[in-house]
Amino acid sequence: MLFRLALSIGLTLVLCIAAPAQEWVPVTTDLLKAEKTGFGGLCGVVVHSPSSDVIINLSDRGLFRSQDQCKTWHRMGSVELKGRTETPACLMIDPIGHKRLVSALVYGSPLITSNDTGETWTALSPKSTHVDWCAVDWSDPQLSFILTLKHEADGLLLVSRDGGKTFDEIGNGYGPAWIFDGQTAVVSEAKSKSNSKPGLLRTTDAGKTFERIGDGPARALPRFHSGTVYWLLTDALIASSDKGQTWKQLSAVKDGICGPVFGKNAQHFFVLTQGGIRESTDGGVNWQPAIALPAGMKGAGALSWVEYDARHDTLYVMKMGSELFQWRRGQ
Repeated sequence: MLFRLALSIGLTLVLCIAAPAQEWVPVTTDLLKAEKTGFGGLCGVVVHSPSSDVIINLSDRGLFRSQDQCKTWHRMGSVELKGRTETPACLMIDPIGHKRLVSALVYGSPLITSNDTGETWTALSPKSTHVDWCAVDWSDPQLSFILTLKHEADGLLLVSRDGGKTFDEIGNGYGPAWIFDGQTAVVSEAKSKSNSKPGLLRTTDAGKTFERIGDGPARALPRFHSGTVYWLLTDALIASSDKGQTWKQLSAVKDGICGPVFGKNAQHFFVLTQGGIRESTDGGVNWQPAIALPAGMKGAGALSWVEYDARHDTLYVMKMGSELFQWRRGQ
């Protein structure tokens, strides 16, 4: 069903600074000195919410885990994974069962999946090499339905309906996507010279056909929590609880980069923007003053990541090539 996002109902995020940059502490200095990384150095971070483990990717060196709030680091698995993650959509933890991982190593391996939180990995078809991100059906143990975007290929969207054994080309001009089940997904069109008014599209036949459901484009892959999917557009945060059929604008969001990253409950989350990290405690309707980014990060862009450890009230932020910065807010 076609809808229009009403920008007037949202509240623009507050731009003032609340937290001084010196609150942030770099926590990967020794690890980066010890590991001879490829181009990009530190290039990804996620927090495994049930355990509070912090997982990072080092370019051409693989994944490392910390179980003590980044005091020590240990390699995950026995294989050095070649390639690097770049955007937050390149490394994802199953938001339902929390044990499976999916990763796109942009300049390395094909798409890889893990059923044991990164101890062992399975590589998908070589056609999924050099891709920007991966959207999967987390409700399916076989991950049969997959969407992914070819890197530096004019928004070429690929689809697999057999768990990554084969991939077909859907076409060019696409952006971020989310899969709800084995047939249903949403994808954003990308803004370009030939498409100045990109839309949000929905499929109910596993990517064979699409229907326009709203105006885009989107910033990043959507995020799922407690039956609702949240999606950052270029100027708003929207949400859907009916598999993308209808969407509600929660608020206007200026210069959003990634998120939301969820916190202590379904109403608490963070969004990374060019102006800092925004925090909401009422489901994205209102926002607290911006948290300043660490000075050593030198700003934020498309290759920037934010994560949150709710158990220890700790924020993490980085961009490809920087340190991982930690702010333990409760101390």
